[in-house]
Amino acid sequence: IAYREKVHKMDVLPEERRETVFRQREADLKKIAAGIGKFDVHCFATSIWDETLYKAWSTMVYSLVPNAGRLEHHLSALCTACCADELVLFERATFLVISQSILRGHADPHRFEKISNIIKQFKLSCSKTQAQFASMQVHNSTFSAFIEGFTSNTYLMAIISDSQIQPAMTLANLGAARAVFEDLLQHLSEGPFTPGAGQLGVSGSLPEEGAVTY
Repeated sequence: IAYREKVHKMDVLPEERRETVFRQREADLKKIAAGIGKFDVHCFATSIWDETLYKAWSTMVYSLVPNAGRLEHHLSALCTACCADELVLFERATFLVISQSILRGHADPHRFEKISNIIKQFKLSCSKTQAQFASMQVHNSTFSAFIEGFTSNTYLMAIISDSQIQPAMTLANLGAARAVFEDLLQHLSEGPFTPGAGQLGVSGSLPEEGAVTY
């Protein structure tokens, strides 16, 4: 049985004591769990003042996704088909990371928390005007970012640095994959995942523009 626990408000401790106190609390919890049964205990040191709380919640949510490997397999296929640097699947309500596929690394390890905060604040602003957030696009000289409502329970973020990939083609690819992932997310709990064994995936070859047919 997996057991996940947050050791919260680490910021109230002097920085030099945080690691020692955290390890002590973690050891205490593991000792208690061992006396109850077979538990896989994993603890997170968290604070509301940095990215640790968001990372802990995202890890917990990810651990609840059945057959996560199957989801990652299809997300990687879509990432390759879109010629994207990165695809990230967020839970719709909380904007916590459910899954991701990264083909090109990024220097900022805290970008997901920052993006989540930006979108949640923007959604709040939308709600004040009786509007609902649907999608967002950001384009500059180095990359294009797309955040789209993907399935009934998720948003998808696509990061593309290849300037030859047209935005309309990216949106067409995501739209073509939407129904596939909606069905996939509804059937993740059905049996173990075996790559290549009758799984949904990309069919056909990629045209020059980067289009894909699902």
